[in-house]
Amino acid sequence: MNDIANLRKSYERAELNESASSADPMQQFAQWLQQAIEGQVPEPNAMTLATVGSDLRPSTRVVLIKGYDARGLVWFTNYDSRKGQQLAGNPFAALQFHWVELERVVRIEGRVEKVSDDESDAYFNSRPLDSRIGAWASPQSQVIEGRGTLVANAAKYGAQFLLQPPRPPHWGGYRLLPDRWEFWQGRKSRLHDRLRYRQDTQGTWIRERLAP
Repeated sequence: MNDIANLRKSYERAELNESASSADPMQQFAQWLQQAIEGQVPEPNAMTLATVGSDLRPSTRVVLIKGYDARGLVWFTNYDSRKGQQLAGNPFAALQFHWVELERVVRIEGRVEKVSDDESDAYFNSRPLDSRIGAWASPQSQVIEGRGTLVANAAKYGAQFLLQPPRPPHWGGYRLLPDRWEFWQGRKSRLHDRLRYRQDTQGTWIRERLAP
């Protein structure tokens, strides 16, 4: 059996300092995301979403960022899923990007809200047909008898909607409105760089260095 306790890696690719980082965390994120895309990191848009339900148990899953702007970061999903139910009861969440090849992590926390119907419609209509049918076919997070249930549902809705499936009422987008960011850059000897951005009472971003 492999001894995982002895696995080691020295992080030496880059550094992150206050003078070279943006005062605006969204701009810093945009720069790092673009570098991950240009560096051909596998699935640079994949992010871990953490939510907490009424039972106070946290849960995580990987979703894909589909847009971002000054307001926040957007993804789309089934509102009736476990994460959707948890967000309905507790509209605060955390996101994390881990770009292994670049030795970088970005963590974001904040309140979550649904995007507008127009935004959800526009993105839904841009998806491939099979993905649009899949949004109808999958009762996400519910127990099903087997894969045959999904196949049968897809066939049913495919025959019903043909080439123009509408957006399901239970499917759409969320936007996380950040109030805290952390950028982590791996460094040698485990003396990693960590810059945290938090908002003061006036909404101004305060940048701070954290011990690794």
